[in-house]
Amino acid sequence: MARIQIINQEFPNNISLSIKREDELHPIISGNKFRKLKYNIEEAKNLSKKKILTFGGAFSNHILAVAGAGKEFGFETIGIIRGEELSGKISENPTLKLAEQLGMKFDFVSRTTYRLKETKSFIAELKEKFGDFYLLPEGGTNSLAVKGCEEIVSNLDLEYTHICSAVGTGGTISGIINGSKNKHKIIGFSSLKGDFLQKDIAKFANKENWLINCNYHFGGYGKVTDELIHFINKFYLEQQIPLDPVYTGKMMFGILDLIHNNYFPANSKILAIHTGGLQGIVGMNKALEKKGKTTLII
Repeated sequence: MARIQIINQEFPNNISLSIKREDELHPIISGNKFRKLKYNIEEAKNLSKKKILTFGGAFSNHILAVAGAGKEFGFETIGIIRGEELSGKISENPTLKLAEQLGMKFDFVSRTTYRLKETKSFIAELKEKFGDFYLLPEGGTNSLAVKGCEEIVSNLDLEYTHICSAVGTGGTISGIINGSKNKHKIIGFSSLKGDFLQKDIAKFANKENWLINCNYHFGGYGKVTDELIHFINKFYLEQQIPLDPVYTGKMMFGILDLIHNNYFPANSKILAIHTGGLQGIVGMNKALEKKGKTTLII
């Protein structure tokens, strides 16, 4: 069970903020990836599958988590990676390098080909190439992943009025919604530019006590600004809680901004979910260094 850490800061209107440290569940299969993979690993075993195949980008938390799960539970793992140009640069990429060390085999494909990842014809090609495998979608979101994420919220969280989570594919927050009580208000902070996740979440969510805030994406998925980097570093120094720049950093920035702009009613008790993703900091810092920008404290 993940521990809950109180944010040591005085807020207006008697508001309190705590963070559930899902990032501490496992050193490799971290945060929401641990939850998403739990029942998928179980299903792969039940189906007597020996291989797990999935998709992801250069610094994908999901790719690394699947590689870690394969190593821990005895599966061969195959990662279909977006970007042919990465094939000769594994040693330069901390995410792919570690995934390879954990036993994952890669197939690097063009961005055009990658867009076909959900088509029957492309899946058939992959089966011809790699044999029988258990298929996980990009980001790991499916009904079994949502089932696992429902366990993020427990009866111990009944005291909270609001539960907040970063949103990528929508699987994690769908599980949080399903696992919540009607008294909870669920707020998702989208890391993507654009308001297109509502329908995806509605496919899995079985309550209506939620909304998605799209105002804190900082330019879109994987995009950061100097303001965001400064915030994450300041938060770490003050709270000793690391945040990643793709998901949790944006969520926490949004929560604090909303608190100080009187969005939350007086006496609100807010629980933020730390969904992990900290492995991506090393890669982000490499990109920031190349641009001569301030890097994240690790």
